[in-house]
Amino acid sequence: MTIENVRLVLVVVLSFIALVLWDTWQRDYGNVPAPLAKVAPTLPSVRATDSPPLPAVAAVPVAPTAPPTALASPPSQQPILVETDVFSLEINPAGGTFQKLKLRKFPESVADKKRLFALLDQSATRDFIAQSGLKSAGESADHYAEFHVESHSYTLSQDAQNLEVPLSWESSTGVRVTKILGFKRGSYEVTERFKVENNSSAPWKFHHYQQLQQVVVPVGHQLVPTFTGVALSSPVSRYEKFDYENLAEEPLDRTAAGGWLAMVEHYFVAALLPAATTQQHYYSFVIGADRYVLGYYGPETELAPNASVSIDSRLYLGPKLQEVLPSVAPGLELTVDYGVLWFIAKGLFWTLNELNLLFGNWGWSIVVLTLLIKLAFYPLSAAGYRSMARMRVVQPRLMQLRERYADDKARMNQGMMELYKQEKINPLGGCLPILVQIPVFISLYWMILESVELRQAPFIFWIHDLSIKDPFYVLPVLMLISMWMQTRMNPTPPDPIQAKVMQIMPLAFGVFFAFFPAGLVLYWFVNNVLSISQQYYVTRQIEAAAAAKPSRP
Repeated sequence: MTIENVRLVLVVVLSFIALVLWDTWQRDYGNVPAPLAKVAPTLPSVRATDSPPLPAVAAVPVAPTAPPTALASPPSQQPILVETDVFSLEINPAGGTFQKLKLRKFPESVADKKRLFALLDQSATRDFIAQSGLKSAGESADHYAEFHVESHSYTLSQDAQNLEVPLSWESSTGVRVTKILGFKRGSYEVTERFKVENNSSAPWKFHHYQQLQQVVVPVGHQLVPTFTGVALSSPVSRYEKFDYENLAEEPLDRTAAGGWLAMVEHYFVAALLPAATTQQHYYSFVIGADRYVLGYYGPETELAPNASVSIDSRLYLGPKLQEVLPSVAPGLELTVDYGVLWFIAKGLFWTLNELNLLFGNWGWSIVVLTLLIKLAFYPLSAAGYRSMARMRVVQPRLMQLRERYADDKARMNQGMMELYKQEKINPLGGCLPILVQIPVFISLYWMILESVELRQAPFIFWIHDLSIKDPFYVLPVLMLISMWMQTRMNPTPPDPIQAKVMQIMPLAFGVFFAFFPAGLVLYWFVNNVLSISQQYYVTRQIEAAAAAKPSRP
């Protein structure tokens, strides 16, 4: 294969990669989901077609059954408002359901800092809630029960580290359940403790459960989408992923001790974290066409009269912070999905995070990271640039061979190979700088795309968010210019068609990169500037050495 053909193949490959990545970026930022067709304004009416996760305790089948008529949803009450340094939460006393959760440190956009991102919500564009309870054969403290509260407003004071919100329920027979929600300063974990007191004259049997409900809005087929769906961790498998479409056909049905279950989004995750030592049955089902219910229930507990018991569990409701998730639950950090090149992406993020701690700016950290990557691959790229420089030196002789053997392709290729051997030129050497960048580029793309730490991270001047495209397209234009300069420094292919392809390539990449995250374009632009400097230095050395040699006929 000649050097011209190799370059043409590289152009096609890189163009395809750019197209795939551009399609992915469009999926995440180019499409605004349509409003939900039918969402009721209050929690109970939305739950009117709901099913509890458990039937009667006498027999617990895999699939849930319809709720008894005695468990009709109670009327909605005034919500309980909980304010911490990271949460703004609304709890419906009807079931103790988390019906709205805003993340105080994560605005919807840079332009509107006061509008907070709602991980849980019931609105025209989002329907996502978290539920938990105790299911019994008769009266149950489940997500249909009416809980009583002492106050409708709880705030974590500035001098406090913890906040508890109690909700109470009592059956007609004397069973009392206190659901205590715990919040900690700076934490996206919520602890749940069900304290059960059986003041009746008969044993009370029940199952503890937690579940998430979400109306999933389809976004259509994409070539390389970021993962949005369900993740499960258990002793059998540390991390499993399930698409919603697959769960509709084959519901989740798994029993395991410990682990966790989560609904995963781009930057955020809602995870159910049961007790690690208890066998749990993980399940899923679909209500209607698009409401997915995901949860687990524990083993049956039989509480004797005048006895009490406490059942603890947790939820994680927040961003996929890579330094936090491993301490929340083993394997939860895997919800940050870097794809097949995760081992490169994780190393890049660790380095980038350390640089950010040093410089305090993710943009300048990307610049320094690019420099470090360039230094790491300096010997390899220098060899490639030397090969290209030698190609420039022998370019006139290649053109002579092409003209002399225009009608004899075999003889022309033979002459070119002899010339390469004579001048110690590796025809594939010029491809090495590009080939080396491909895995790093793809890993960096997924790292920037998946890392919530870079969400709305500013750089300088007009760039207020490195995770989205440059609003004024300045970086893509600069990158286009740098690619054009690189093309001018490379030897011109003898074939006119291939030469035109090489000239068009910077423009094509400039168009693709216009929709890429600014952080990724910044990396590519800085890399190009460093490559141009290195290539210029190497080329001057080779050309000076060639000029000192006697000319060959």
